[in-house]
Amino acid sequence: MLGSFQASTWVPGSQHAFATQLHQSHLKQHNSKLGKDLQTSLQNQKPQFEKQAAERAKQEQRARQASPWYGPERPKWLGPVAFDYPQHLQGEAPADYGFDVLGLGQDEQQFERYFELELLHARWAMLGALGALLPEVLQYAGVAQFLEPVWWNVGYAKLQGEDLNYLGVAGLRVAGGQGILIIAVCQVLLMYGPEYARACGIDALEPLGIYLPGDKNYPGGVFDPLGLADDPGKFEELKVKELKNGRLAMVAWLGFFVQALVTQRGPLQNLLDFVADPAGNNVAAELAM
Repeated sequence: MLGSFQASTWVPGSQHAFATQLHQSHLKQHNSKLGKDLQTSLQNQKPQFEKQAAERAKQEQRARQASPWYGPERPKWLGPVAFDYPQHLQGEAPADYGFDVLGLGQDEQQFERYFELELLHARWAMLGALGALLPEVLQYAGVAQFLEPVWWNVGYAKLQGEDLNYLGVAGLRVAGGQGILIIAVCQVLLMYGPEYARACGIDALEPLGIYLPGDKNYPGGVFDPLGLADDPGKFEELKVKELKNGRLAMVAWLGFFVQALVTQRGPLQNLLDFVADPAGNNVAAELAM
């Protein structure tokens, strides 16, 4: 799911130091018998992979030209309302609705950077929204019992030494009652692979014998285990859906934060309160209190 492959966001210190460590690990891998075998195998197959990737790029281009979601006639953010849309937005990127009132995308390189960052944040927002809602939903449905199901209170409970079990199952945990450090180590290990590629580029996994046929935003290969990109036409449509849902998730997170500050409840409980009493549980009512 991670789309950005340029600059690392969590590694302290300079990117040069991180890249040096990665290069050293590359050398160790390359000098081993396994590393040499992986390199040889990939080099033998790489011309065929590159030919397939080039053909795939042509198929995706034809799919965009045939899709109603791309090009000058794509849907715009004001719908049928007449408006002087920016000339630098011609529907070449997914989910381009012609919205750029500040002119941030006039520079092509800057536009590509903004697109990369939006896609990255959209993916994180969708994952985070699911993680914030799921514990509350499961507990409300009686499927699982959590010591703390509300997303914004979980970290506090953990800092207090609480024993937080995954899905409410006793003993199903990584770090027990005092595991902040262990959790941090696990997160670093889980993020190492994606951040490795982000720091070194899309070809960073080639020394491991892994070829990625796509680009930094949609690498494909091992990053598409379900084969969602197999059909070029559906893939181009999925790009649009991903960004639309990701934008909604980012807005939802803003709502999660504000609700947590104002009501001191989780998003599901806020929804249930509103459904039970729409007139008494809304923004206006909260501001009036």
